[in-house]
Amino acid sequence: MTRDHTPRGGAPVGFLRELPEAEAAAVCFLRLWCENEDTKRQAVRDLTDLLGPAHGPVAIDSLRQICDLFYKFARRPVMRHHSGCSCLGADEACFANLIAEAAAGHREDAMLFSMLLVRADFAPTLAGLAEQFGLALSMLNRNAQPPMKVHRPHGATVH
Repeated sequence: MTRDHTPRGGAPVGFLRELPEAEAAAVCFLRLWCENEDTKRQAVRDLTDLLGPAHGPVAIDSLRQICDLFYKFARRPVMRHHSGCSCLGADEACFANLIAEAAAGHREDAMLFSMLLVRADFAPTLAGLAEQFGLALSMLNRNAQPPMKVHRPHGATVH
């Protein structure tokens, strides 16, 4: 049996446009944060502009800590697609579900998604950060803002 060259966590499972707004935003911001320093700065600017001074810093700090956990304690490398890609990868779908479940207060489900991404001993921390990030992003639905710009930075991604 031959295996596809796409790493399992990067396999497309859907499209970003199929996600609710806050979940799609979470995936977009994850992609921007992980691409390079320019896109990370863009993510900070966008979160600040979209969420304002009350919720922007919370979202920025939560995303920073989430990405640090992925870098240091992921069960395997967390795969993501390029920021301009319309596909939704398996790991990104897991991340989107984690954000949604955590923000909705479904802690057990959030823990399950967390354990798919990071070591079990860091899953509670990830679930808590996902709750903070998701609740901050839920403000997107309350603010009448124009849609987020999708940037096409350089980086090592699936596609």
